[in-house]
Amino acid sequence: MSSENSADDARQVWDVVVVGAGPAGASAAYAAAVAGRSVLILEKAELPRYKTCGGGIIGPSRDALPPGFELPFKDRVHAVTFSLDGKFARTRRSRSMLFGLINRPEFDQQLVEHAQKAGAELRTGATVSRVEQHGPAVPDRRTVAVVLQGGETVLARAVIGADGSASRIGAHVGVKLDQVDLGLEAEIPVPETVAEDWAGRVLIDWGPMPGSYGWVFPKGDTLTVGVISARGEGAATKRYLEDFIARLGLAGFEPSLSSGHLTRCRSDDSPLSRGRVLVCGDAAGLLEPWTREGISFALRSGRLAGEWAVRIAEAHDAVDARRQALNYAFAIKAGLGVEMSVGRRMLNVFERRPGLLHTAITGFRPAWNAFAKITRGSMTLAELVRTHPLAGRALSRLDR
Repeated sequence: MSSENSADDARQVWDVVVVGAGPAGASAAYAAAVAGRSVLILEKAELPRYKTCGGGIIGPSRDALPPGFELPFKDRVHAVTFSLDGKFARTRRSRSMLFGLINRPEFDQQLVEHAQKAGAELRTGATVSRVEQHGPAVPDRRTVAVVLQGGETVLARAVIGADGSASRIGAHVGVKLDQVDLGLEAEIPVPETVAEDWAGRVLIDWGPMPGSYGWVFPKGDTLTVGVISARGEGAATKRYLEDFIARLGLAGFEPSLSSGHLTRCRSDDSPLSRGRVLVCGDAAGLLEPWTREGISFALRSGRLAGEWAVRIAEAHDAVDARRQALNYAFAIKAGLGVEMSVGRRMLNVFERRPGLLHTAITGFRPAWNAFAKITRGSMTLAELVRTHPLAGRALSRLDR
């Protein structure tokens, strides 16, 4: 359902306007709407739309979903094959599910529908050009003006930027980045016999460039095959994907879709707010630096942004609004920020010694058990390092 009445939107002052209808935006909109506030989601595309994403739903993602949300799994993963640039392949198995696989168009659409059921309104085809917190478009100090392409203005007491890794709202806030990676992906339809071979099993290949890796995620009659590496290695990353597909025996199948995407991680001192504007998910540079997993970070940061945006919308002066924004930043840094810090350390080790990581996870049962617990959501990477002395000491030694 899209809001068609642009004139009414311009006159109304919404409690919360969310820019972007991905997992972060939908999660934020749901949290604000379920609190009883008026919420408008602005999305530039028509839904459903494709996003470059492996579509893995790990435990923290499941835990952050709205009550009653039924995940549209295409497959449930019980086995992982690990390889080191195509060599030394070994498969580890689990009796219980490690994580599930979804298609993003269906998943994102379902999240938005939950936000709408909670009371949020959706307006698609709305491209935001900028936000203004001062000037003639802003009627008072409690209001933010969201200016759309074409000049139309939407007013809100609080704004949440969830508009992706190239976020306009992030630029307004001043988000700073210290890691940018390029992901390339192909959706490859395969015959039933090939699909059966992959059912319930994924492949993770530690790649040839520092910090790179590839994946195969089965989704019924389609395999999602992708690779990721540091930006600036575009030609090598493309070559890695081509070689990876050929090595898997999939070069003879025509992809139904090929795409690319830049992932961006925030720096430690990057702001998360400016005035009455918050950012979350990719717009804030919130994702796990080692694996570049972003869905769980989007869902969790989106929920927090929605909850704190409600408090900002209720603030009657700039001092109170600033206090609530700082509380949001503290909540993010105390949780997701700690996980990102450990993820950066893991990436640093992985860039220098991928073979050591491969040997540990395929040949050392405690390492495999830790991987399984992290994907299921019974433990985070940060908790592993904090609560298991051996893991903490090993990471500290490898840091040096």
